[in-house]
Parts: sequence; C-alpha cells; structure tokens
Amino acid sequence: MRLTWHVTELELAEPLRISRSVMARRDAVWAAIEHGGLTGWGEVVSSDFLGLPTARILRHLTTARAAVEHLPDPETAWGEHMTDSLPGLPKLPAGVLAGLEAALLDLVGKRAGRPAHHLLGTPTAPTAPTTRTIGITAPVAAAVQAARFAMSGFTALKVKAGSPDPAQDLARVAAVRDGAPEAALLLDPNGAWTERQAIELLPRFAELGVTAVEQPVAPGSPDSLARVAKESPVPVIADEDAVSYEDAVALAGLVHGVNVKLAKCGGVRAALRIHEALRGSGTDLMLGCLTASSLGIAPAVHLADRARWVDLDGHLLLADDPWTGIGGTDGTVRAADRAGLGVRRTHMAVVR
Repeated sequence: MRLTWHVTELELAEPLRISRSVMARRDAVWAAIEHGGLTGWGEVVSSDFLGLPTARILRHLTTARAAVEHLPDPETAWGEHMTDSLPGLPKLPAGVLAGLEAALLDLVGKRAGRPAHHLLGTPTAPTAPTTRTIGITAPVAAAVQAARFAMSGFTALKVKAGSPDPAQDLARVAAVRDGAPEAALLLDPNGAWTERQAIELLPRFAELGVTAVEQPVAPGSPDSLARVAKESPVPVIADEDAVSYEDAVALAGLVHGVNVKLAKCGGVRAALRIHEALRGSGTDLMLGCLTASSLGIAPAVHLADRARWVDLDGHLLLADDPWTGIGGTDGTVRAADRAGLGVRRTHMAVVR
C-alpha cells in the first residue's frame, strides 16, 4: 500500500461566528491510500480547538506512513483495526486516525464493490434530515437565512448562541422562529454559559420553540452539565464534554444526548462503539461534524441511521465544495450506494 496526502484550503461562503471564535477558512488534508490500482480517500481538517494545526497533521501522517505502507493489504488493516495494525506507532490524534480510517474504508469498499454502509452493517443507504447552522449574527440576517433554508427544504435549524448579552441570543432565536415557523430549533452556545445562566435561560428559549440544546455550559465539569440536564425543559446534548468513548460512557444516563464527531472520537468504529455503549441508557446519539468537504462528512453520513439528531452540514457552509456525493442542499443527507464512501471529486482544488 502507498500513503500520500495533499493540503488544500476550504473557504466558507461567509464567516461563521460562534461564542468562542470566528472562522472563515480552514485547511483540509486529503489522505490517499493506494493499492492494486485503486485509491481510498479520507480527509483531516485543521482545528485550533482540537489542537490540530496543519503542521501537526502532516507530522503524524509522515510518522504513520511507513507503518501503513508495511501492511499487506487494505482488508488486513481494516479487519485488524488500523490502530492495532501499526506496531510501534505513537498514538495518533483522533482527527488523523479518523481520516486514515476513512481512506481505508473507502478503499476496502471500492475493492469489494460495496458501499461503506454495507461494511458498517447497514444494508440500505442511510438518509436523514440534517440541521443547517445559523451563526451569531443580527436578528434580521438570521431571519432571512432561516426563511431561505426553510424554503430549500430544511426542517431543522441550529442557532448559535453565547453572545455577551443573552438578550441578543433570545432576539436571534425569536427571529429564526419568525423566519422558519415550522422548523425544529437546536440551540448551541458552545459552552458559553454558567450553570446558573443555563438553568435560568433555557425555559425562555423553550418558549421560543427550541427543542434541544448543545453544551450550554463550559466543558470540564460534567457534573454541572448533568445538573443542567436535570433541570432543563429541553434535551441537553453534550458536545465539548464528550470527546472520547470514555467521556460518552461517563455521561450515559446523565444527559439526553452525546454529540459524536468522528474527528473527536477517532472515526466510524469509535462512533459505533459509543452508539452501542449508549444503548438503553436514556442518552441518545447525535452525529455532528466540523466544517469540511463532502469527503470529510461522508463517513458520518453512512452512520446517520443510528442518530436521533443529525448535524452534518459542514460541507454546506463552504463557498466551493471540491467533492460531491452526500447531498444536503435540500435538507437531507444521503449515503451513496456507490462503492466505498461514494463521493467524487468535482474539480481540482488548489493543493500544496
């Protein structure tokens, strides 16, 4: 097998403001594993929050190359789970592992002539409504976006919160409700509130039609998150407090949901382990994502049938998505029935 990679820049259609930052672009590293004339692709996106700048991604891929290329074939790597098949390799960051695992899944599927969801235990290609994100912006702009998304077919919208003045968040959610009166609303303060603020504010957001909230309080205190969940009139979903499998297991039964992002947990196999661990606990699965191309979002789409909440719109935030194959512009993401991940390059992006 041969491992190579390319770096490109993904630019957002417009900057996305959340409580802790504003993002206008990020790097994507496309990992390619070649064997027997076929190529499997996976994507690793840079993330300051996850401590994964581009330079660190490239260092880990360089370190992993010899071990990956020493494996006899993709099926061996996939069957033995790649992390167990790379003796002597230091532990890879979750995002890098997820990207390499995606490339292997794509390649194994292509060699077998089977779509990724078949290899993951789902005979029928998953489809699911996805939320569409509205960042921290003025109420009028938020209402316009909400109306446009609703007209396109979105039935669920995610509204970012965490403004210094909570009244601004309340006004934004009210405007979104006016712009898309039939849409389900998910609120995401990205950990901006104190426990007291969350308990006081969530009933007011519930009155505006919010149906669930992600990570209302700062990460690092799961007990505080659990107390908010107990008092909240709407489901509370852990995100920044649920990075690993161990985090998710510790929160099972204490919150209403756990947001699983492949770049956080380490890939589709880790996500499936979390899904199985949560079964029967009263805590449901949410599938989320980072801003990425369709290549980066595709592995999660092949798991979409396992989730109560689906937030896989990262590719829809881009000014120009260099891959296609998972839909989403009409409010529904769809796993392709083509072999592997089922995505295709639409054009040659600028690589470096």
